[in-house]
Amino acid sequence: MADLADALANLDEDEVRRLVREKIDAGAEPMSIVHECRKGMDIVGERYKNKDYFLSELIISGEMFKEAMAVIEPMLKAGQQSDPISKMVLATVKGDIHNIGKDIVATLLTAAGFEVYDLGIDVAPGVIVEKLSETGAPILGMSGLLTPSFESMKETVKAVEAAGLRDKVKVIVGGGIMTEMVGKYVGADAFTNDASEGVDMCRRFAREGK
Repeated sequence: MADLADALANLDEDEVRRLVREKIDAGAEPMSIVHECRKGMDIVGERYKNKDYFLSELIISGEMFKEAMAVIEPMLKAGQQSDPISKMVLATVKGDIHNIGKDIVATLLTAAGFEVYDLGIDVAPGVIVEKLSETGAPILGMSGLLTPSFESMKETVKAVEAAGLRDKVKVIVGGGIMTEMVGKYVGADAFTNDASEGVDMCRRFAREGK
């Protein structure tokens, strides 16, 4: 069978669509398709890092990934409870436009039963605080892959504190370069560089908040 990861990495949009549908029709586990797509995005990331790909290829692959996730997501959600287990605000912070990791987490969180408010990329602290106030979400997830995003995360946590929401909101930060030291520096309650682990952490926060 043709390789979905390679098709995505090679930006073959028609082939990605065909393979996703073929795998679904063959009864493949939805999460296995997600993992194959993730593998393809990892290859794209390596090519971008090695300057074989540029920003345009990164954006194209990201859109292809989102399209594939839109097809898979209803299958992931099938059978989950009707009431969300918790609400969560999610954003790539100001100064960073990386969205693949965030989109993967958003898909997995939605599949796990969370009501996710995804604010997108390059999101200012004030916008995040406003959405937390509006929704009453008890969990905030912030993503970033560039070192300047650390300052944005820190500023956002300070803005949450200034709004009087910090004791009501658990903050988790994520990204490929995230470490325990960075998590502490920005004032987060938890950090991760693994999407599945991040979902487990959010589940724990949801249980603790009940």
